[in-house]
Amino acid sequence: MKIIIDTHIFLWAISEPDKIDTRKREALETAANTVYVSSISIVELMIKSSLGKLELNFDPVQIAGQSGFELLDFSAQDAMQLKDLPLHHKDPFDRMLIAQGKARGFALMTEDRKFSLYDCKLAF
Repeated sequence: MKIIIDTHIFLWAISEPDKIDTRKREALETAANTVYVSSISIVELMIKSSLGKLELNFDPVQIAGQSGFELLDFSAQDAMQLKDLPLHHKDPFDRMLIAQGKARGFALMTEDRKFSLYDCKLAF
């Protein structure tokens, strides 16, 4: 399975893995799955850090690679999904992750219940 992880799942995976549900953690660790950190999550982390909302004392790109995650660029084709995406969720970063998952047919892993309001694949 190809899985895009939400930003908070990425942060938990690298610092507090016990916060992740057992089934989700197993999916992250299964070699048969490809787990992606979207460039959207990197943007979100950098913006929140620059605004003082999040302290980053690590390089998320480097840590993603060291953790076995693949980086996934957000494309123009991914962005095209945003036009018709319902406004169930106002967080622009989450909306872009949902659009990316829909465009590519990848599952999304999150704890955000609002993702289930969208016609997208969810990883548990």
